[in-house]
Amino acid sequence: MEVVNHKEEVPFEHYCKEWAAIDPVACGERSQVPFDRNAGTFRITMLGVTYTLHWPQFSIEGEGFASSNLPAQVLLMRYIMTATPAPFQGTFLTFREMPWGEVYIKPFTGRCITRAAFTFGTRLDAFRSAMDKLGATPVPHGDAAYEVEFLPGLFLQTIVWEGDDEFPPNSQLLFSDNFSEVFAAEDRVVCCDILISVVKSFM
Repeated sequence: MEVVNHKEEVPFEHYCKEWAAIDPVACGERSQVPFDRNAGTFRITMLGVTYTLHWPQFSIEGEGFASSNLPAQVLLMRYIMTATPAPFQGTFLTFREMPWGEVYIKPFTGRCITRAAFTFGTRLDAFRSAMDKLGATPVPHGDAAYEVEFLPGLFLQTIVWEGDDEFPPNSQLLFSDNFSEVFAAEDRVVCCDILISVVKSFM
């Protein structure tokens, strides 16, 4: 009997059906990810890797994390289907400071803040090396901190404090101020989860 990963495969199948039903030209114009009518594809860059998404039957090409990760593929589909990009005004916000942040702060803390702290805060040199490989920009916060462009015009900062005998490692993740215009709170959790996984893959 085939075992189905309902947590990932059921949402993926749902969005594949929604994907097949979109008006690709209209979605491309709104999301600013143009649809190539001749090829039947969208091209979008996430964390420095450009992916080709096929329509109407979804498939993905690209040498990166999203090629084999269903939540990342769902996020890219949802971005093209629903996003209306907004300009970055130059400030960064915590998860809690954005809409619905208080409601989702517990899953965000567990899946992202705590995970980043104990993945990166115990291996600062490996974290710095991984961020360099990712092409991230150092920023002057914490014991080590970097800024990356997650999707076009959407930026994330990962700040890490190293643990010691007295205090455990800690972290913070900051979002460019336009993130909440593009992604709902649950999607912002997924974005940080993806970022942490990608950085970890380089360590």
